[in-house]
Amino acid sequence: MSINMHSASSPVFVKMLGNMLHWLQLARTHAETKKFDTSVYLGLRLAPDMLPFSRQIQIASDAAKGCVARLAGIEIPKWEDNEATMDELEARVRRTIDFVNSVPAEQLIGSEERVIELVMRNGTVLKYSGEDFLRHYATPNFYFHVTTTYALLRHAGVSLGKPDYLGR
Repeated sequence: MSINMHSASSPVFVKMLGNMLHWLQLARTHAETKKFDTSVYLGLRLAPDMLPFSRQIQIASDAAKGCVARLAGIEIPKWEDNEATMDELEARVRRTIDFVNSVPAEQLIGSEERVIELVMRNGTVLKYSGEDFLRHYATPNFYFHVTTTYALLRHAGVSLGKPDYLGR
């Protein structure tokens, strides 16, 4: 039996992106309670050589919309990575949810066999079947950046727990 590519992608991305919106609201509340500007979060890093908080959210967004678009065989929406406030990051997450939800489930039928080619920054081309792309590249990449976002907020003192990560 083959995988249902829609149920294994879009609802998973939408749920976790919704959870991220919840975390961002908790971060906002934490900043208000502690009386600091939410812009403090934007540059958070766990190590000097890692990408900052804002970039983690942008990449999680790119991973979700890029995966669904590639599987559907449509153009990936191109968005500037210029979010400079928590409001703008929240808007990007909402825009990502809206895009993912806009792609009909029927459009992903048969995508498990679609050839997906990714050109890496160094010029290397990675080729996957749609199913392997979803299971072994897109989903792990998405969760890496989602989890890093969560970890950065926890590190900053935001009161998050496993139920917040997993969602309702």
